[in-house]
Amino acid sequence: MPKFNTFRQAFFNLQHFYIFISMRKIVLIALISLPFANVSAQKATYWQQKADYKMDVSMDVKTYQYKGKQTLVYTNNSPDTLRKVFYHLYPNAFQPGSEMDMRLRSIKDPDGRMVTKIKVDDKDVKESRIKNLKPTEIGFLKITNFKQDGKPAAAKEVETVLEVALATPLLPGKKTTFTLDFNGQVPVQIRRSGRNNVEGIELSMAQWYPKLAEFDFEGWHADPYIAREFHGVWGNFDVNITIDKDYILGGSGYLQNKNEIGYGYQDAGVMVKPTAKKTNTWHFIAPDVHDFTWAADKNYIHDVVKGPNKVDLHFLYKNNPKTAANWKKLEPLMVQVMDFYNRKIGNYPYKQYSFIQGGDGGMEYAMCTLMLGDGTLEGIFGTATHELGHSWFQHVLASNESKHPWMDEGFTTYVEDYVTNEMAVTKAENPFKGNYDAYYNLVNSGKEQSQTTHGDRYDENRPYSISSYVKGSIFLSQLGYLIGEEKLAKTIKKYYTDFKFKHPTPNDIKRTAERVSGAELEWYLMDWAETLNTIDYGIKTVSENNNATTVALERIGRMPMPIDITVDYTDGTKEGFYIPLRMMSFVKDNPYPNIKRTVLNDWAWGNPNYEFTINKNKASIKKITIDPSGLMADIKKENNLYEVK
Repeated sequence: MPKFNTFRQAFFNLQHFYIFISMRKIVLIALISLPFANVSAQKATYWQQKADYKMDVSMDVKTYQYKGKQTLVYTNNSPDTLRKVFYHLYPNAFQPGSEMDMRLRSIKDPDGRMVTKIKVDDKDVKESRIKNLKPTEIGFLKITNFKQDGKPAAAKEVETVLEVALATPLLPGKKTTFTLDFNGQVPVQIRRSGRNNVEGIELSMAQWYPKLAEFDFEGWHADPYIAREFHGVWGNFDVNITIDKDYILGGSGYLQNKNEIGYGYQDAGVMVKPTAKKTNTWHFIAPDVHDFTWAADKNYIHDVVKGPNKVDLHFLYKNNPKTAANWKKLEPLMVQVMDFYNRKIGNYPYKQYSFIQGGDGGMEYAMCTLMLGDGTLEGIFGTATHELGHSWFQHVLASNESKHPWMDEGFTTYVEDYVTNEMAVTKAENPFKGNYDAYYNLVNSGKEQSQTTHGDRYDENRPYSISSYVKGSIFLSQLGYLIGEEKLAKTIKKYYTDFKFKHPTPNDIKRTAERVSGAELEWYLMDWAETLNTIDYGIKTVSENNNATTVALERIGRMPMPIDITVDYTDGTKEGFYIPLRMMSFVKDNPYPNIKRTVLNDWAWGNPNYEFTINKNKASIKKITIDPSGLMADIKKENNLYEVK
C-alpha cells in the first residue's frame, strides 16, 4: 500500500475501499487495516528493558567459594510478550573443555595471558591455561530454586548461558520478580575475573553473578562467554557482600555502611571501633548501571581524592613501596583526565569512581576499573586513562560491546589519545598517527575483517584488536576530517547528551553527526564499518597548459571521500583546494583559515578521474599534497604527494 501523507488522504482512500468492498465484506478488514498498521509502525518509539537486582552473597576466603540469593525485578518495556529469559553464567567458561578453552586451543594467536608455554618435541607450544585447571581451581556458577513471582520456572544450563522457560508469560509494560539461589567458585585468575592474579590480588570479582541477558529491538543477546566483551540491562543494584573482616573491598556503587566498615571509607573524624566479629558485610548501592563488580584484598591501601564536580576518586592498590609511589603520582593525573573527559564528552554522572589494582590488564566496569598496578607510572597512567574513558563509552553510552566492539573500544581510544596529547608537554600535530599506521599494517596483511564481525568471530586476536581499538578510533578522527573538528566536537557532546543511559547503535552516532553538520553520512558508516573498502586517492599527472597547471587525480580505492589539497609555491606561499564529495551534499569549513581556499566542483563516485586547474604555471609549484592533515585513512600515502626536488 502507498504511504498516506495526511489523515484526510487516508480517510479518503478508506471511503473508496468501503464502497468497493461493501459487496465483499470478508476482504474489508484486511484492506482498511493496512494504513493504520503503517501509521502505528511509524509511531514506534525507543524502549529498553530494566533489571533491578537485590543480592546477598557470602564469600568463603579459604575455599574461594561463595553463596548468594538474588531477587531481580524485571520490567518488560518491549512490545513483545516474553515467554523465556536468558542469564549469563560467566564463571562456567573457566573449565576444561569449555568453549573458551577450545577457542584458546584453536586460535592462531591466543591471548598470551591465557596460555602457558610448554615443550613438545623440543618446540615451544602455547597451551591453554584453562585446560589443566583442577576441580578446586575452576570457575563455576550454579543456579537453584529459580522462581517467577513465587512459582517454580524451568531453568536449563548451557555452559555460560541459563535458559529459563517462564512460569507465566511477561506481557508488554509489565513487571515480574525472579528469585534464585546461586553458588559459585572463583577460578584461578586467567582472564579478567579470578583469584590470586600475577600481582597477588586475591579476589577480582568481575562478571561473577547470574546476569540477565539483554533483550532489545534485535531480540535476545545471550552470547556465550568466549573471552570478549559484554552487554547488559540498565537497572539498579543493591548488594550485600559478607567476607572475612580483614579484607578491604572496592568496586561499583556507593558504600552504604562506610562508618561501620572503615578502611578509609568512613566520614572524616569518625572512628571505627574494633569488634570481635569475624566478618564484615559491605553494603553497596549502584543506581543506573548495567553491571556490578568488586575486588578484595587484605593488603590494599585505600586513598580518596576529590575529582571534578566533587566526585570521589578511590584508589586501591597493593601495600608495597614501588607500587604505592607510582599510584600516589597517578592520583592527581586522573583528576586532570576526568576533567578533560568531562569537557570533551560531558560530565561524569556518578559521584564516585574507583581505580582498583586487580584483573589481568585493564577492564572497564560500572563506576570502576580493575587493572594491573605494578608497572611503570607511564603504563599505569595509560591503562587508567583508557579504562576511565570507558565510563563514557560503554558505561553511560552502553553500546553492544560484543556486536559493535569498535564503538566502545574505538571511541575510548580516540578520547584517550586526544586527552593524553592535551596533557603532554610537547603536543603531536596528529595525535592519532599511530592508529592510522596500525590500520595500514592490518590492511596490508590481508587479515582485515569487516567491523560488522561479532567480537568472538574474528579469525585472530590481532585483527580484532586493530579493528576495534584502532579502526574504531579512526572512525571519529576521520569524521573530523569529513565535517571539521568543531562539528566533530559538537557531535561527540550531542551524542552523549542524547544517548546517555541508553543503548546506542552505529546508526545513532552517524545520525548525530548528520544532525550537527547537515552532511549526508550513510555512505561513510557503510563503507568504513560494514565493508572492507579502502581509501586510495592519487595525483595522476601535473601538467602545464597556457601558463596554468592542470592536476589530474584518480580514485583507486572503492571508498569515496571529499578531498583537501594544499599547494606549496616556490615563493613560500600556500593555497588550498577542496573537492566536495557529491553523495555527501556538504562543504566543510576551511580547516586552514590562514590559507586561501578554493571550493571546486564536487566529485561523483562513479567517475574515478578528476581534474582541476591552478592558475599558476607549473614552475611556480613546489609541492601538491592530498590531505595534509593525515586524518584521511588513505592506504597509499606515496601517491598523495607531488613534489619538485
